[in-house]
Amino acid sequence: MIGYSEALATILAQSRRLDVLRCSAAQALGYMLAEPVVSPEYLPPFDNTAMDGFALHVVDGRLAAGAEFPVVGAQAAGDAWVQADGGAWEIMTGARMPEELNAVVPVEQVEILDHDGDGRPLRIRLCADVAAGQHVRRRGEDVMQHAEIMGAGEPVQPQHVMLLAALGVADVGVVRRPRVAIITTGRELVDDPAQALQSGQIRNSNGPFLAARVAAAGADVVYRETVHDEQAAFVRALEKALQAGADVVLSTGAVSMGRYDFVPDTLRDIGADIAFHKVRIRPGKPLLFARLPGGAQFFGLPGNPVSSAVGLRFFVEPALRAMLGLPLEQPLRVPLRTRFEKRASLRFFLKGRVTAGHNGQLHAIVLPGQESFRIRPLLDANVWIVVPEEAGVCDMGTLVDIYGPGHLQWPSMGSAA
Repeated sequence: MIGYSEALATILAQSRRLDVLRCSAAQALGYMLAEPVVSPEYLPPFDNTAMDGFALHVVDGRLAAGAEFPVVGAQAAGDAWVQADGGAWEIMTGARMPEELNAVVPVEQVEILDHDGDGRPLRIRLCADVAAGQHVRRRGEDVMQHAEIMGAGEPVQPQHVMLLAALGVADVGVVRRPRVAIITTGRELVDDPAQALQSGQIRNSNGPFLAARVAAAGADVVYRETVHDEQAAFVRALEKALQAGADVVLSTGAVSMGRYDFVPDTLRDIGADIAFHKVRIRPGKPLLFARLPGGAQFFGLPGNPVSSAVGLRFFVEPALRAMLGLPLEQPLRVPLRTRFEKRASLRFFLKGRVTAGHNGQLHAIVLPGQESFRIRPLLDANVWIVVPEEAGVCDMGTLVDIYGPGHLQWPSMGSAA
């Protein structure tokens, strides 16, 4: 049995960033950028007005209220560049500023002294001082040309798509999503929620949970199956998973020391290289990690739901993170709000909740119901609290490491009770 740090180092040593794909900005949504994105253009691409009004040329920093100007032209959004010829220009929001004009007075701050027959203003008087540069959006004020706007490892979100579109970036390099297969084992498992349970049966909760969490972790589920506790069926499922192109295969159950825990021997029989089996953690101690023939990673997770959840969060997700080209995840350090006593020399992963007090100070609470079969407390948890092997009694105020529900997900926090 090995410690968590050694187990994690073993996994990361076999986890490399996956291939780079090029795709349009819209198709990149949800992917990780593989390389920095540099702006090919200025944003805005030209000086333009922030509001409807009149464009003017301001000399010496300011025009005084009461000054009068003839209106010599008009500029609407979409109109091409024009050279100003003195006076004021009627201008609409987003329109390009005429050359030589450097300020805009809102229409509400002028008095229109004269109109033509079509109602267009011919002469205005300022009702307020006008400063140079006011209400003008300068070329490149948002983004300068050749500026790095996004870094490698950033997840592409809707706001990224907006900026890429605004800058005319046609395509970006992203990291291919890891492909994951999930095999749940156990003749007691029932997949169909509409099926009535027979004596000794339970519903399969691990499969749906793992599939949902894998997707939230930035990977694609390419294959799922539930098999009975039979080596032949398990081997067939492994073959199908690899045929589906899985980079990572997860199984749940049958990795401990019981008569029906056949996974370790099956892996040896097919020539897999088992890197470790059992880690000094709670829950999830029987966890197994191997390399399958052909190179895919295999994680044998224990069958208890929370043990399976811990195995995914703290062993599988770091591997997926490395495949996505992301650096090692770093926890937050938060004080415990209550005392916690650890009775075994293991690394504990605890269902926890972080809340913010009235002064904004964060506190971590170890939730009741830490047993590995208890699913309900996960609904109250917004973090995982990690207590290291060497810790014993953790008094109130002890700093502990906290991690979000997933490596790409941080908690929403309510007020402390």
